[in-house]
Amino acid sequence: MPVIVDSNLPTYRVLLSRGHRLISKSVAQAQDIRELHIGILNIMPDAALEATERQFVQLLNASSTVAQIQVHFFTLDSVGRSEKYLAHIGQHYRSFDELREEGLDALILTGTNWADADLAQAPFWNAFCTVLEWAEANVSSTLCACLATHAAFKYLFGGERHRLPTKLWGVFDHVQCNITHPLLSWMNTRFRVPHSRWNDISEEQFVEHNCKVLVRSDVAGVHVATSPDGFRFVFLQGHPEYDTISLLKEFKREVRRFHEGAVAEFPPVPLNYFSDVAIEEIMRFRQPESSKDSFPEGILATLVENDWRDSARSFFYNWIGGIYHIAHFDRVKQYADGVDRSDPLGLAQSGSAKMRVRD
Repeated sequence: MPVIVDSNLPTYRVLLSRGHRLISKSVAQAQDIRELHIGILNIMPDAALEATERQFVQLLNASSTVAQIQVHFFTLDSVGRSEKYLAHIGQHYRSFDELREEGLDALILTGTNWADADLAQAPFWNAFCTVLEWAEANVSSTLCACLATHAAFKYLFGGERHRLPTKLWGVFDHVQCNITHPLLSWMNTRFRVPHSRWNDISEEQFVEHNCKVLVRSDVAGVHVATSPDGFRFVFLQGHPEYDTISLLKEFKREVRRFHEGAVAEFPPVPLNYFSDVAIEEIMRFRQPESSKDSFPEGILATLVENDWRDSARSFFYNWIGGIYHIAHFDRVKQYADGVDRSDPLGLAQSGSAKMRVRD
């Protein structure tokens, strides 16, 4: 049951052209199925706004075998935008006030570029907290990506993220550390995930606030954790939604900044991502005179691999399945009748998860 195309959002056209199977609204309405309504708060900067749309929609679409999904994008007025993207948002996005009134079954919160460790200084902080406050009381599960995880952790527990000595950048090995949690059902016990961040919340911080740590890395730290109840907030510090070339595009932007004199040093190469052949090609651009040459994005794109897509799809499949089993048919209500808000997946029952079947 794929994502419903309910507008002319360019992201839908791009995904259809790439072979993704989406469902028209007329077909969806002819089926006797109650769709899930998932909001996506997209606060990524203009350069990554539409790519982020595509990444999350295609993940939801590839993972939605148990329900139709209607996606509702919204953003925050406090995030600065160009005229072009203000027009895009005006045409294709909803307002938070509208979605708050209609209700949502689940919510995805994206990150954005804000390297300062103190999130309270970010221009979007107060508006972001308003969304978190509403989500905590009204949404069955809120999935937080990267900076959104740090913001939610600060809002919920008062915990502060800390700045890393160097940027954590690349693709890293991870292992499950809670194999009975339904979010990890049928996933490999070891898999790789991309990271791209300057700040971190440590495993000790998550444990201190009784969060459940599900996936971790010896190098990259915690990738997946949840709020103490096991599901209402899902925290991701990595980027399972990334496309194969997402890190490549980020690296290209950093190389351009180096050649333009915005930074003094050539950027570090993302770890465990580029092949040896690709790195040899990249090293040519360490010299100032290489700025006149075109960055070989097309060549490099053929020299990178994606070995995180299957684990990402499995994780999102499990997340959507959990939502489907506990969401109320009236999407204004947080949970189906009988679901324990403090333990929505029934994790406390005999020490294992028992998802409720919808009536």
